[in-house]
Amino acid sequence: MTKAELVDAVAKSANITKLAAGQAVDATFAGIARAIRKHKRVQVPGFGTFTVRSRKARQGVNPRTGDAIAIKASRTVGFKAAPVLKKGL
Repeated sequence: MTKAELVDAVAKSANITKLAAGQAVDATFAGIARAIRKHKRVQVPGFGTFTVRSRKARQGVNPRTGDAIAIKASRTVGFKAAPVLKKGL
């Protein structure tokens, strides 16, 4: 699903304009991103949990040359689906 399709679905289900739905979708994702940065964990009941995960430094391979390269440690966002969501798949 693209963002445009999500905005259309929200507008239709909430019976609001696409502009208002787009602003609501943007505000929702901005709020989730802010909360992840601040609290390192965001739980949405019935949907799932977003958490900050750390990746250790590791050795990788440059696919073009085949040379070994060092990949730095980094942080990323992980998602674990709620049991209700998993069951409905």
